[in-house]
Amino acid sequence: MSARLIGLLAALLFVAGCLHQRDSVNFIASGNPEKLSDWGLFTVANGRIAPHAGMVTYELNSPLFSDYAQKWRTVWMPKGVAATYDPAKAFDFPVGTIVTKTFYYTVPANDAPPQTSGTVIKMIPATYQSGVSGLDLHHVRLIETRLLVRRTAGWVAFPYVWNADGTDAALERTGADVPLTFVDGSNRTDFIYSVPNQNQCAGCHVQDFRTRSIDPIGLKARHLNRTFPGEGGEINQLQRLVAMGYLKGLPESRVPQNGNWEDSRTDTAARARAYLDINCSHCHSATGAARTSGLWLDAGTADPRVRGLCKPPVAAGRGTGNRPFDVVPGHPDGSILPYRLASTDPGAMMPELGRSLVHKEGVALVTQYILTLKGACDADNGPS
Repeated sequence: MSARLIGLLAALLFVAGCLHQRDSVNFIASGNPEKLSDWGLFTVANGRIAPHAGMVTYELNSPLFSDYAQKWRTVWMPKGVAATYDPAKAFDFPVGTIVTKTFYYTVPANDAPPQTSGTVIKMIPATYQSGVSGLDLHHVRLIETRLLVRRTAGWVAFPYVWNADGTDAALERTGADVPLTFVDGSNRTDFIYSVPNQNQCAGCHVQDFRTRSIDPIGLKARHLNRTFPGEGGEINQLQRLVAMGYLKGLPESRVPQNGNWEDSRTDTAARARAYLDINCSHCHSATGAARTSGLWLDAGTADPRVRGLCKPPVAAGRGTGNRPFDVVPGHPDGSILPYRLASTDPGAMMPELGRSLVHKEGVALVTQYILTLKGACDADNGPS
């Protein structure tokens, strides 16, 4: 078969793959749609993935770490309904809401086609493209798109893994493993990117042991309260949602706001607490799965002891690294918290899910934060 004929067939297959794409969002009230395209969220064509009408791109003050993957986040709601503001918890979203998070990496410029590249490049800051009008895919490998869908009975999670053509993604309810090589300057690390199964999605998104319901993690006031480009220009994201009719009940003042952990111009403690909040507090809070540890890392916790200062672990073991306290003021090398963040041992690492690599910048920030803390842990295990 000639090269020209092969190229023609490839082009026809690509067009065929795009023809089944819907041109508007399609809320599916039940069942498990096998293809991402069944939802009608995006158009993939001409080296670009673009959102459909009504999909709002948003970004967090401090994003959660996921093996250095970049993320494009959107939310869509049916016309005539709105989410209800809450100062602390995830907003109360109406039935029909679809939240998407697309995970992708930048690949070397000479890797063509990029969707088949096994080599991915570290990009700092954590967001490579704003995604407001979609993503340029010319040097991008799409890995997965996770959906949270608000149905009548509550939120349902759907993990979709992109195909080798980058034309669509298939539902992988049992998860998937994607072998990759991560390039950080002159260092190369082979790792397995793990797409979570639906039960693992619940492991993080169930944030209240009493209700056992799945809820979004990032769609909270303190994470969204920031300016970001989009409809209406570069304005506050919460005000944009109000203007679009997507949010009601936003107060005029006293809206909580987490810091940007990457902004070195701001207070180290605020940055570190924002980082720990987004990465850890869905479990480590008064209502989370790790509440019995006594270590709560949400931004609202004020008690130093509950935040880990001079607090011994509830259960000893290799997860402690033979360190006596979660946080020892001024002594990160004697603290459990940075030890677990820097570990890749499944029996010691934290978070337990969502990463195979160490987030060096995050560990460095938490280490710097502990160095700023004053006091000492006395014989009675209390800060003095």
